[in-house]
Order: sequence, then structure tokens, then C-alpha cells
Amino acid sequence: MDASTPPAPSVPPSPPAVAVLGPGGVGGLLAALLARSGHRVVCLAGPGTADHLARHGLTVRSARYGDFTAPVAAGTELTEPVDACLIAVKHTALPAALDRIPAAALGEGLLVPLLNGIEHPALLRGRYAPERVVAAAIRVESTRTAPGVIEHTSPFAGIEAAVPAGAPAAVRSRLEDLAAALTAAGVRTALRDDEPGVLWSKMAFLAPLALLTTRHGEPAGGIRTGHREELRALLAETAAVSTACGAPAAAGDLLAFWDGLPAGLKSSMQRDAEAGRPLELDAIGGALLRAAARHGIAVPTAEALVTALADGPGRAGGR
Repeated sequence: MDASTPPAPSVPPSPPAVAVLGPGGVGGLLAALLARSGHRVVCLAGPGTADHLARHGLTVRSARYGDFTAPVAAGTELTEPVDACLIAVKHTALPAALDRIPAAALGEGLLVPLLNGIEHPALLRGRYAPERVVAAAIRVESTRTAPGVIEHTSPFAGIEAAVPAGAPAAVRSRLEDLAAALTAAGVRTALRDDEPGVLWSKMAFLAPLALLTTRHGEPAGGIRTGHREELRALLAETAAVSTACGAPAAAGDLLAFWDGLPAGLKSSMQRDAEAGRPLELDAIGGALLRAAARHGIAVPTAEALVTALADGPGRAGGR
């Protein structure tokens, strides 16, 4: 090149294109925030929901993020390449929902499940390229109140994701770009090289919250004051199982975290019970019991709660 020839202008990388499977409370919030930040977002849902979102977009009501409406693309099946697909359906709907993500269409895109529980990454790695399945956990309270309308009620929203073991540099780079995009959109996203730590850091908090709030029909504040001994026992059991699974946890730390929760915080399982929807009991409580059994850990409090809830949430807590 002649010295007088100016260098070609650099082209900034395109922002990640993201698909969201399940644009409900969690998926809809993330889709709307990413779309508002200028990303191409494709929401995957049933025909009625997809049509509504394509015509009206997603509306968010949030004290943290403000009230806004963001346009999104929508369809019933992934038909275009994306950098990542966030999975935000309930565990009970996962097998059928995955038909909306053909492996060929996903191509080299990442698959990032934001599901409750700890067993779903193995299921997904049996169906998609294992090194592109990113175990992740989100902490947020957000609910779909009507088609395309999301109410975000928690003062927090954050994601942790684990870089897949042995992942090539291209996968790590794509995951770093996604984390940066989510953080810039308002959901701080941290990456770790510790998949058990990512999954159990949420499970150790979620399992007690889900089981106790649903069993007793009370939010977090009512549990920590009216059922504190049961809470202590369950936290001790959960911490022991988490530690045995490679994610050291201390019951005292979990209790301190509980004491800082908003008193009115409800679990998604409790909300499902109140609405008469199927419970993720097996994905949360069942998974906890199975992990305990693998390591020979007695969890009588967890067993009693799972048994009571299996009888039907309508009878839980004497309601």
C-alpha cells in the first residue's frame, strides 16, 4: 500500500444477535432490554404469542429499568443464525420447546439455559454440541402479566455463566461478547470457570425458597420469621449437598443472604402454585433429593417438603 494511501476504516463488530426461547417473565425482560440496547432479538414462542410480539413488541414495567416498549422479531421456530439463544422456558415445558431450536439452525450459536435446577445442561448436551451449551443462572423476580407485558419487581437482576470446560477460544469469545451485551443492557453478567459453582450458587438459594414458600403459601419474610427453624434445617441440608457436589456452601452464609431478601419476595414455584400451573417440583426438589442420594447425605427436611408438595399445592401449608 502506498504511504499516501489512508488506512481503511475499521469496522466495529456487529452487536450479538440473540434468540430468546420463552419470552415470559424472565425471557421477555432480557429480550426487551437487549432490543432496547440495539440488538437484534428473535423471540421464539407459540403462534399466538409470536404474532402478538411481532405486532406489538414487549412492554416492560420496572422501577429499576423504567417503563418502555421494545420492538422484537418473533417466530415459532429459529430459522436464522444467532450468536446465542437464551432458554427461559419452565423446565416442565423444556422437551417440547426445544423443537423450536433445530440444531442445524442454531449452528455455531451458544445455547444458554436460564432454567431452575441443575440437571438440564446434561439434557441439552445430549441434543446439541456440548461445548456450546453454557450453564448459567439468573437471579431476578419478573412476571408476565399479559401477552407481551412484563412486570419486573425485584431490585436485583444478575446472571452468572460458566465457560464450558474445554471450550475453544471462539466459544469463550462469543460468550464474553454476550456477557458484555447483557451487562450493557442492564443485567450484570459475570463469567466463571466453575460450572458446579454457577449451578449450585443458585440452587442452594432457590431450592429452600421454592419449597418453603410454596409449602406454606408465604413470601420470604413470612418464612424467615414464622418458619425459621425449618428454614435453618433446610439450608443446612442444602449446603451439605452443594458442598458434596463441588460447590462449597455454608448454611450460615445462606441464612444471612435470606435475612437480606425483600420480605415480599415470592418464588416462581409459589406463583405457579397460586396460578394453578404445573410446578417445577422435580427439577428443583427432586434434583436436590437425587444429588443427596448420590452422595449418601440425609435430607429429611427436604424429603418432607417434596412429599408434601407432591400431594398437591392446593393442600400445602394447610390452605
